[in-house]
Amino acid sequence: MFDPDIAPSGTLLGLLQRGRGDGTLYALAAPRAEALAALHHCVLRDPRRDWQVENRSLYYARLCLDLDAGLGEIAEHLFDADDVLDTGEERTGLALAVLGHLASYGRADALLLLRRYAVSGTNWAWALDELALRDDDAGLLALGASVLARFPATPEGERDLAAAVRDAFEPRPWRLWADEKQSPATADRVRAAQEQGSFDRWQRQLRPSGPRPGWSVREVLDWAQQGLDLHPTQLRHVPATRCLTAVAGPEDRLEIIQAAAGGPEAARATALRYLAEHHDPQALDLIESAAADPSPRVAEAAVTAFERMRSTAALERARAWIHRGDALGAAAAGMLACRGAQYDSALVLGALRRTVRAEGPDAPVLWDLVQGAGRLAIGCAAPVLRHVYRETTSSQLRGRTARALAATDPSFARGFAVECLWDCEETTRELAAHHATTADARVVEQLRRLAADPAEEAEVQTAVRSRFGPDAPQAG
Repeated sequence: MFDPDIAPSGTLLGLLQRGRGDGTLYALAAPRAEALAALHHCVLRDPRRDWQVENRSLYYARLCLDLDAGLGEIAEHLFDADDVLDTGEERTGLALAVLGHLASYGRADALLLLRRYAVSGTNWAWALDELALRDDDAGLLALGASVLARFPATPEGERDLAAAVRDAFEPRPWRLWADEKQSPATADRVRAAQEQGSFDRWQRQLRPSGPRPGWSVREVLDWAQQGLDLHPTQLRHVPATRCLTAVAGPEDRLEIIQAAAGGPEAARATALRYLAEHHDPQALDLIESAAADPSPRVAEAAVTAFERMRSTAALERARAWIHRGDALGAAAAGMLACRGAQYDSALVLGALRRTVRAEGPDAPVLWDLVQGAGRLAIGCAAPVLRHVYRETTSSQLRGRTARALAATDPSFARGFAVECLWDCEETTRELAAHHATTADARVVEQLRRLAADPAEEAEVQTAVRSRFGPDAPQAG
């Protein structure tokens, strides 16, 4: 099933939301008003499945340039009343990132809009980070007094200012504002905030809250369990596993096995992870039992512990579990895809087809399955891989699928590789730069454009240059 906010993959809007290269190509061929409407829909309503890791901003900025798009709709979105009511970064982050790229391409109107939003917008810190990369010193210095005015001269205001300075992703503006020669009006206050941030970090280092040397296995397990009683809840089983590794000896094995078999939730999760990481002979049986536990925390911890195992015994168990219809079965499929032998190809292919049929093109385990199809060079997987490529709403999964198609589909170079040159993900563009046939005139033109674009990633440009060097392969 598709997310209801994502249009079908065969439409212009659906292609642009997914960040597919065909989205750009279709938009340039469509009526300009229709293309602009779809583009603005994407920029103002972030379509990414995971906005923190998927790329769209450069993709949309390039299309803005190609369509000579104005910024009126973005300005209305940034300064709408919702900016005060909905303070989440995901509401405005994509629009601000697009403006940042447009500013780097020389769009003065984008730079002015970023400055205006940094002064009065809710997500001002993001806008300031964009300006830190693109604006000149004079432009940043002019913003200093306005940004500091956000923080009242009260103890609480000074604490908030110190936190803002300490947590800034790009420190350049704060360094300028702390320079007494360049910004005397802000220097004293910003320097005090910088000192307070350093002092806060030092104090946290003096007050460690975790386990101490000399703790017993029981104390580590209790500490993990105590995290569930806190507000907000702290899931401590991962750090507790590291602590357990430091304090546990052979004489503690029975106690840890008992905790893994029937201890409280967090203690059980810790013990399961510890036994799996140390390849204990009983780990797999305990994991199988815990995976069916009614507690979601215990079941999830069991599956995660199994996924981290690297033993031959774990691979053998994966071959037995791959037909299960639960999370443990999915983990087994992912393990065989990533680490299985060539004779596991049929199992991986069956899991791939079964997953797409039952869960659709965005199932989490597909990340491993499509990679495994490429790793094992399963040629007959190409049709289902092409389906995942077209339909998934995750641009990163699409990139993995493209890499698998390069290893399994003989038509990739003259098919999907061509559109991948316009893809939103730089790793996908890099793959296409290596594979796309230069017999297509569009490919040569786009390769040259990528080579000359200062915003393009270095890895992509290196791949492009490999196609035009003296040792470059012949067109085909």
